[in-house]
Amino acid sequence: MPELRCACLLMLLVAGAAQAAAPTLAGTLETAARAQLERQAEASGLDEPEFTISLVNPRAAPACRQALTVEPVDTRSSGRMRFAVQCRDVPGWRYEYIVRAKISAKVAVTAGPVAAGQLLADEDIVYERRDISALSDTIGAQAAVGQASKRSLRAGEVLRQSQLTAPILVKRGDPVVMLARIEAIEVSTAGEALDSGALGAVVRVRNVANGRVVRMRVTATGTVEPAEKAVIR
Repeated sequence: MPELRCACLLMLLVAGAAQAAAPTLAGTLETAARAQLERQAEASGLDEPEFTISLVNPRAAPACRQALTVEPVDTRSSGRMRFAVQCRDVPGWRYEYIVRAKISAKVAVTAGPVAAGQLLADEDIVYERRDISALSDTIGAQAAVGQASKRSLRAGEVLRQSQLTAPILVKRGDPVVMLARIEAIEVSTAGEALDSGALGAVVRVRNVANGRVVRMRVTATGTVEPAEKAVIR
């Protein structure tokens, strides 16, 4: 009898250990949610992202003899992500769960007040860890430098791409230098901008010497080059 009791106790201990080692439903969901958030953070270029994940009102699920599978249903908002958990037993089951996540990362923040239209320089930006759970278009410090603010910004604001724009380097009516390069030869002439444009924009320019209107690409402040590789005529 003592041997039987010992054998039963050993079986219970082994079963308990196996149950403890098996991943829980909450753990499986958290692992899936974290993997999804990491993929999204990498695609967005977030710097040193950190996640805090919680399961909202988890319903009890029947036991499943097979490994649970998790599929993302809607992960557009980190504050309310939906995942489907499926058990492939026969008969099996499939339930949906809500997962909430808080996201922090190192992002560009204004070091002081920024005026509308101001070009951002290195000294205008600091790099700080912030909660960005409700933000979808944060930007890194290097990407922000050289861009212009669309509106006035307070000190300590997280910079977002929607707040910034490429600065206008050529304004309509301004004199510009029309520059063309052919191998080692560089040709330039005076022109008048007929459109305004930021870096890389294609604008119409009138050649002052002959009155011809050509399409040019903005390459620097007051400087344009042929949109198509051609000689200025």
